Amino acid sequence: MTRRQTNEKICIGLGSNLGDGRAIIEAAWQRLGERGLNLLVLSSPYGTTPVDMSSSHDFINAAGLAETSLSPHELLTQLLEVETEFGRNRTGKETGYQDRSLDLDILFYGSTVIASGDLVIPHPQMARRLFVLAPLAEIAPDWLHPLTGLSAADMQRQLVGRILGGQEAQQSCAKQHWHN
Repeated sequence: MTRRQTNEKICIGLGSNLGDGRAIIEAAWQRLGERGLNLLVLSSPYGTTPVDMSSSHDFINAAGLAETSLSPHELLTQLLEVETEFGRNRTGKETGYQDRSLDLDILFYGSTVIASGDLVIPHPQMARRLFVLAPLAEIAPDWLHPLTGLSAADMQRQLVGRILGGQEAQQSCAKQHWHN
């Protein structure tokens, strides 16, 4: 692994809609801390209905701020390995979104912009997903999207406005609490 000389602030989106989502996300977050991430803060969990997929299983979503010396591609490798440890099966060609025990996405990596075949940073769908923006705005409201210049809080406000105005589909996203 090629280590960077400095740590970069990153944000990871965490989600689960199979099993005990809160417990899975908390355990996965701790596991990431054992794999080269300096964990800073994990948002509250958010109960959300599936977006862009059909499922009878609701999601628990969260976002976590961390620092890492891993490169973006090394970070992606770590995330995929942790997903596998928690039962995520990515074998074969996935067609669309599927139920999953754990989903880990790089929401941002400092102000880095990457658009390669296997990695897009910042997360390309964040502006349309309340389950990403609500936890992100909770822990990093002033983070600025490097392409749009909008803060996480502004992106959340704009999405809520589009949902209320009927330009985006309804999305359920309710702040919850972690287990005691």
